[in-house]
Amino acid sequence: MPATARPTQAHSHAGGQAGTKPKPYNPRHPERTLLYQTIAEHFETWHELASAGRVDGQGDHHTPKPYVRQAFRKYLECGIFAHGFARAWCDDCGHDYFVAYSCKGRGVCPSCNTRRMVETAAHLCDHVFPRLPVRQWVLSVPKRLRYFMQRDGAVLNMVLRIFLRVIAQTLQTHSPGAAQVDKAALHIGAVAFIHRFGSRIGNSTA
Repeated sequence: MPATARPTQAHSHAGGQAGTKPKPYNPRHPERTLLYQTIAEHFETWHELASAGRVDGQGDHHTPKPYVRQAFRKYLECGIFAHGFARAWCDDCGHDYFVAYSCKGRGVCPSCNTRRMVETAAHLCDHVFPRLPVRQWVLSVPKRLRYFMQRDGAVLNMVLRIFLRVIAQTLQTHSPGAAQVDKAALHIGAVAFIHRFGSRIGNSTA
């Protein structure tokens, strides 16, 4: 596929401290990684076998959902110049360079996942969380319930509400002075992330 250039002016190479040289842009070359090579070589075979129900541990599920195939295909195009790039120009050094498009996916691509994770964490710390202590809670759901939670959003929301209610009750019980305050005036703030797969990319909910 021929590359498609889209000229843009990008004020990259932020100078940082005075007198320091901007760092040059280095393409990450995902095609050189073992993950990329493995998916590129075996994904179509896996998809064909999975669609036929011939993958071990698959149970009664057959053809993978369309978004699964789309996520893998977008990953195989992420960071590859042949699938499109932008031409950027730097005000500081006067040079221009090419930046390959990213897939901006949320499932397979480690580069886009990491960038999204860092941006989300920075947003929460800078604009959402108050200057108060924050605690992380993790709920691992029994496997027999995961099937229903993955296929019914109402069930998932109900479990999340129960989980948050129990946390609120636990905090009120163990917080000094909470007994003297009207419970209707006590509220907790929470940010929830639903984790739908485990280390083997199998179905999971946490």
